[in-house]
Amino acid sequence: MDDANGMDDMGGTNGPNAGAIADTNADTIAGWLERLASADPAPGGGAAAAMQVAIGAALVSMVTNLTIGKPVHAAHEENATQVRERADALRAEALRLGREDEAAFTALMTAYRLPRTTEEERTARRDAVRSATHAAALPPLAIAAAAADVVALAESLRGRSNPHVVSDLAVAAAAAAGAAESAAVNVEVNLSSLPDGDVKAELTADLEEHLAVAERGRALVADIRRELTR
Repeated sequence: MDDANGMDDMGGTNGPNAGAIADTNADTIAGWLERLASADPAPGGGAAAAMQVAIGAALVSMVTNLTIGKPVHAAHEENATQVRERADALRAEALRLGREDEAAFTALMTAYRLPRTTEEERTARRDAVRSATHAAALPPLAIAAAAADVVALAESLRGRSNPHVVSDLAVAAAAAAGAAESAAVNVEVNLSSLPDGDVKAELTADLEEHLAVAERGRALVADIRRELTR
């Protein structure tokens, strides 16, 4: 698809197409990166984290595709087939979450632009900003969860897949671990604006759980690197 078509559908909150959300599935990689590099604030870090998840999931699928159907790896075929199905779903989910993150950020910026001349307007704006901030924390939290799932899939293929693509398995785990950390920053920047309470504590606990799994991804990468450099 022509890059211009993807660009026409997009624009950050300050661009000529302010508020428009691009369809990541319709973009070329170059077109999407062009928009990421632009002065528009969206897509931004949350969408980038989602793309990292998608890349990790795609690499997991690649490892399974180079395992399935090969007699020498027949013992691992059932597991690899199940992993491929989940990895393919996570890749699509990550792209969807990237769009949701972009939409949530745009909604937050809209809330910040509400009038605040009267006390009534200030109260309405404060409530809208608080609600939009909470909503903006949810897509990156889901991105961190998806990243943790990719790590778990990569772990399940260690020693149960084509060993000739073990380096690609390591890159999948590294991408997912990086995605989780990237998503965490975007969760935390929103949580920092919320008052302390049960909602904030619950979201923080969920994030820590996902980050713990992501750390296993780093451990998997280190283990594979040790194996490769022996």
